[in-house]
Amino acid sequence: MSEVLTMDAPSASEAAAPAPVLEARALSKRYGDVEAVAGLDLRVGPSEIYCLLGPNGAGKTTTIHLFLGFIEPTGGSVHVTGLDVAAEPLESKRRLAYIPEQVMLYRNLSGLENLEYFAALGGRGSLAPQRLTDILVGAGLPPAAVRRRVSEYSKGMRQKVGVAIAIAKEADALLLDEPTSGLDPQASNEFSELLASLRDRGVAVLMATHDLFRAKESGTRVGIMRHGRLVTELSTDEIGHADLERIYLEHMHE
Repeated sequence: MSEVLTMDAPSASEAAAPAPVLEARALSKRYGDVEAVAGLDLRVGPSEIYCLLGPNGAGKTTTIHLFLGFIEPTGGSVHVTGLDVAAEPLESKRRLAYIPEQVMLYRNLSGLENLEYFAALGGRGSLAPQRLTDILVGAGLPPAAVRRRVSEYSKGMRQKVGVAIAIAKEADALLLDEPTSGLDPQASNEFSELLASLRDRGVAVLMATHDLFRAKESGTRVGIMRHGRLVTELSTDEIGHADLERIYLEHMHE
């Protein structure tokens, strides 16, 4: 009699889980004797805001740069909407938008002109000025600032142009590196509201930050990195601000 092999059916939660937009598989990056990222496994799905916490040198920025294809991994792989970044660098970049700590815009151009240029560069073609204006205002830029030179903008206003670029590009994922550093509390709160609006559009967000409060307020999940390793992951729905701070400090003192 032939033997019948059976497999357990996936659970309802497993079957319903969407494919990750961002995924790192056993990812590592070494510089000589220094392992900047060590065996990182990370998944960020659509409509998730994942906050990477950790001290300087923990590997947060390196992780962001690996997803962007700025550097090549020593081992493992990174994927954007299923695309291997190393194998398909150009196509994977089309799915991403990136906002660094200091958004690099053309200072002598207006917010509108910057958005028009970067939207076209991102492959979205030519958008009508009114559509571009609507995107900028929707990202929180004051209407009176749309045609002003970026050299006159505050950091918070430049960050809003960065968000507008992500919206115009229709990016599947947004990568952020310390985006609220140097912002006042009001501007930081406004930025969190913009992230929430992107999350509602289905965008996956991966944000490297030192700001535990903002990570708890904005994030759906947080991951704590130390010495290139992801030491724990937490759902923000399950912890309070004091809990997150306590857990973070415990891992820093280990």
